[in-house]
Amino acid sequence: MSETGAFLKNQFLVAMPSLEDENFSHTVSLLCEHSDDGAIGLVINRPTELKLTEMMEQMELDHDQVDRDALVYWGGPVQPERGFVIHRDPGGWESCMSLGAGLYITTSRDILRAIGKGEGPSDYVVVLGYAGWGAGQLENEILHNAWLNAPLDEQILFRTPIQQRWQAATKLLGVDVTQLAGNAGHA
Repeated sequence: MSETGAFLKNQFLVAMPSLEDENFSHTVSLLCEHSDDGAIGLVINRPTELKLTEMMEQMELDHDQVDRDALVYWGGPVQPERGFVIHRDPGGWESCMSLGAGLYITTSRDILRAIGKGEGPSDYVVVLGYAGWGAGQLENEILHNAWLNAPLDEQILFRTPIQQRWQAATKLLGVDVTQLAGNAGHA
């Protein structure tokens, strides 16, 4: 893994204002994996119209303890039927991967069952699909000013209202990205 790859994992990837791709305009993604082979991220500020209780009902899972207003997020365009739960607390779930710094991603059904019963992690985000980049693709997009990386902030991930997450993530950069030109160079 390159030094850059190790550096970018478990950070936010913030779309620059100049990024015009409708899939990623003004998105904040949690960069889960980044290596010489490519990168995987989960968008954390694009809610779908699907409520978590509706999804769990379709899966025939108990959902009595789930907030009725909790939404499922669009995690990215790759495998939109695949679900991910970003959470704290390892919990011993079947398919659980540590991101470091006390964050985990679980893809197994058992975590949803536990959430529905009120026995799951207290902080979580459920997303469908993911964003993927091939070898060198993300680095190239960063060089062309599509993205900036920012430190992970659990407050933004779990507490900040959806419509404020992009702006809050840009503030982590210490600059007003709305004032940056899309064709700015790199030093």
